[in-house]
Amino acid sequence: MGRSSNSRNRLFRHENGILLTEAADPSLVEDPSLIIYNAMRDVDDCVVVTNGSQTDTICEGFIQGESFYDSLHKEKHEPDVPNFTPRISGMIDQEKSSVTLAKIGKSDFSDEHSVYHFYRYNEIKSGVGFCLTTYMGDGNPLPSFKGDPILLPLEGDAEQIAEKYWEALNQDNRISLAVRELTVSGKDSLKIINQFDSRDGEKF
Repeated sequence: MGRSSNSRNRLFRHENGILLTEAADPSLVEDPSLIIYNAMRDVDDCVVVTNGSQTDTICEGFIQGESFYDSLHKEKHEPDVPNFTPRISGMIDQEKSSVTLAKIGKSDFSDEHSVYHFYRYNEIKSGVGFCLTTYMGDGNPLPSFKGDPILLPLEGDAEQIAEKYWEALNQDNRISLAVRELTVSGKDSLKIINQFDSRDGEKF
């Protein structure tokens, strides 16, 4: 999703095992620091997905022996005045069959300080997922998401889920969507839909 012209000027691409963002039109980029990043990476049995550069912070932390929790405490909310977009992150630990989510938002008392929220799920019912998002509707500044992750249905394969949620997204703000499917049988596939690019990624 994208609200500003800068954030709308991007798309997902899969390259060398990494899901990344790139500019749809490089000539229109205003500030690449908040829109160009690795969105999904694997480290051993863990899949990490985020909405910013913290993907690399987490993965490099794992390589150095740090935890998801410790790695994210090196980060703060995004510095995009006046919205101060939260940094949202997720990790699937396939060995432990667990999901961990995190949100780093701006403090209510200071633009410089962040508040850290972590959620871990060890028992996950088939056919549902956990959703963290950045905003709660429109406004100026945009109101940051509050509360616990939202339960959403996940029915079908990666392509079916991607198509369902793409159609449900606001047509003015939807930019790119990626759904990755991992199964106990070893299937690993990725479906990408880009608003400004006709090429789709299907096999991870």
